[in-house]
Amino acid sequence: MIEISNISKTYNGTVKAVDDLSFTVKDGEIVGFIGPNGAGKTTTIKMLTGILRPDGGTIRINDYDMGKDSMAAKGIIGYISDNPDMFLKLTGLEFIQFMADIYRVPEEERKDRIERFAQVFDMQDNLGERLQSYSHGMRQKIMVIAALVHDPAVWILDEPMVGLDPKSAYNLKQMMREHASAGNSVLFSTHVLEVAEKLCDRVIIILHGKKHFFGTIEELKEQYKMDDLEKIFLEITGDEEHDNTV
Repeated sequence: MIEISNISKTYNGTVKAVDDLSFTVKDGEIVGFIGPNGAGKTTTIKMLTGILRPDGGTIRINDYDMGKDSMAAKGIIGYISDNPDMFLKLTGLEFIQFMADIYRVPEEERKDRIERFAQVFDMQDNLGERLQSYSHGMRQKIMVIAALVHDPAVWILDEPMVGLDPKSAYNLKQMMREHASAGNSVLFSTHVLEVAEKLCDRVIIILHGKKHFFGTIEELKEQYKMDDLEKIFLEITGDEEHDNTV
């Protein structure tokens, strides 16, 4: 479970990226995190994962308070960032092994998971190559494998499907659903309305750092008396973005 209570974050003392935000992602639930560019999604996710410290409020990951017991909280999180371009001098396998070492994954467990994930994402023949030689999509696959190699209970994913080929994106969505069905929690940001509608149990819409809506897609459509999610979102954001993404 992810529990956020009244968190805020201000940059340079003037720019309020996140403003008194509260929500809960329950066990067994996939929640989509939606908003226009600059709405505060990535800042929120970085606070959830302990990369940034909120100015105020509390964050609990299962039974752990991120502010008081951050190492224990981080130990049960699988985090995929919005940037796969890191540790580029390492091979794919070296990076995954590095992450497995950090989380103290036993040798047999990591071996089985790496083999299984490499097959799921068609990376068996590329693990020995350096990340700098990978395409963006291949780097993203490695980030997914590395984030999940320690079998975390809570998945926090920032634009996880960007750059993935259709098969890999489909497999990741299936994995997210299976993970939630096993009683775990998944929070992910997305710019694709169709993905949010098909995959999420509930969605959060954030605007200017504030929670604008939190509920099911059906409740969103009922509130705005429209079935077209693109039109709903454009109405919410004041037509801030003119494409079919969020």
